[in-house]
Amino acid sequence: MPRSVNHVASRAKRKKILKLTRGYYGSRRNVWTVAKNTWEKGLTYAYRDRKQKKRNFRSLWIQRINAAARLEDLSYSKLMGLIHKAGIEINRKVLADLAMNNPEAFKAICDKVKNA
Repeated sequence: MPRSVNHVASRAKRKKILKLTRGYYGSRRNVWTVAKNTWEKGLTYAYRDRKQKKRNFRSLWIQRINAAARLEDLSYSKLMGLIHKAGIEINRKVLADLAMNNPEAFKAICDKVKNA
């Protein structure tokens, strides 16, 4: 008796992966094994980079805070130390946004922690 293979299901599985790799370059889009490997590798990059994105944004916020703090004659570490000592509960994301978009408010925070 011949072997029975469910071609409908296996073809559907391949079509699903090939549809996901539609915008890829060259054989990465239409050769099954290459497309599958590329797609799987892409999933690992996506998982890794969701974690790295958080690191990158924190780093960006620190750089922006440091640049704005140096205009007020403070370093980043001194400013953060003074903020914590003054008991001001503000996170780096908000502080960086103030430094970029509202320099007067950032200056007011710096003046407050300098005098405290």
